[in-house]
Amino acid sequence: MAWVLAGTAAVLLASAARGATPSRSLPTQIPPAARARLQELAETASVSASASAEPFLARHDVLEFLLDHPEFATHLTRTLRLGRYRVWRGPDGGLWFDDGWGVVGQFTIEYAAPGTRVFYGRGHYKAGLLPTINGQAVLVAEYRVSPAPAGHSLISPALTGFVKLDSAVLALAGRLAGAVATAKAEKEARRLVKICVSINRAIEENPAQVLEQLRQRPDVPAGDLEEFRRLLRLP
Repeated sequence: MAWVLAGTAAVLLASAARGATPSRSLPTQIPPAARARLQELAETASVSASASAEPFLARHDVLEFLLDHPEFATHLTRTLRLGRYRVWRGPDGGLWFDDGWGVVGQFTIEYAAPGTRVFYGRGHYKAGLLPTINGQAVLVAEYRVSPAPAGHSLISPALTGFVKLDSAVLALAGRLAGAVATAKAEKEARRLVKICVSINRAIEENPAQVLEQLRQRPDVPAGDLEEFRRLLRLP
């Protein structure tokens, strides 16, 4: 989801500061052409690292739906006032994101399977009078699912990412910035889990109200809304 992408850069820098060195080999199940392209980026990345987040309880089917429908997922987070992230489809059908804090770009879901998602994104960061920072990234989101009571699952997420900045000078700065980013990254990781928990709680407490609030948003994709209604087993 877009909120996962938005918190990734800080998490990666913090992990790099701790000396984490993830394998640069991407999942072998990715289609060969896409894997070759993403593998090259991973091997030449400016920053690469892994991070795990605290396990959380959620409905597994709802989590899978939101991961596969990022545009709808950001409508949900905005409806519940959990984030400023926005995802939309461009004229060519491609997915774009805006984290609300200066990061804008385009991304694709390169691979999706139970327990694994692989994203590719290219974008830029612009804040105030600072120079625009351009780059691209590969994010591998993996999660273990364990049974839990009341129809829930215990989700144990882990992220592995590779960020390549277009500027050689900024790439060097990125490698040196990890120690400064540690506190921010830990905050972002906690916030990502908090959003997941809050979404699940809102759905559990009053699914009909959540659905009705989504219906009030004129730009929510109608097909996604109907599929979400069926998922919640609402009339």
